[in-house]
Amino acid sequence: MKKSTLINSELSYLVASLGHTDEITICDAGLPIPVNTHKIDLSLTRGVPSFIGTVKAILSESKIESVTLATEFAEVSPDLHNALLDELRSEAQKSGSEIGVHYLSHEEFKTRTKQSRAVVRTGECTPYANVIFQAGVAF
Repeated sequence: MKKSTLINSELSYLVASLGHTDEITICDAGLPIPVNTHKIDLSLTRGVPSFIGTVKAILSESKIESVTLATEFAEVSPDLHNALLDELRSEAQKSGSEIGVHYLSHEEFKTRTKQSRAVVRTGECTPYANVIFQAGVAF
């Protein structure tokens, strides 16, 4: 049995198979997921699993060089937005490299998810709690 933080087999495979600049989206329970994009649906009940908990689990095993967020996330849900930025700062300190943060409108964000290798759906019900991770290189 796997010993590290991330034990979900589908997520573990996804993280292990990412190449430099590949993208994955972690989203709230309401984000529309493009039909031809692989969906990993973790949602169980309202709030379970949480957006931040899922972000932490994926960050525990992957190198992220940048993220993309919807501008509406900061405006409508500032507490969760700031919690995400805190996690990214913490990860940047641990890894010794910056994580770029980019913003798009929510409509542009939804279109961008079509480029993701997968969309990971959480049980989060906070508006605009979505992030696109762009994979970096761990060396």
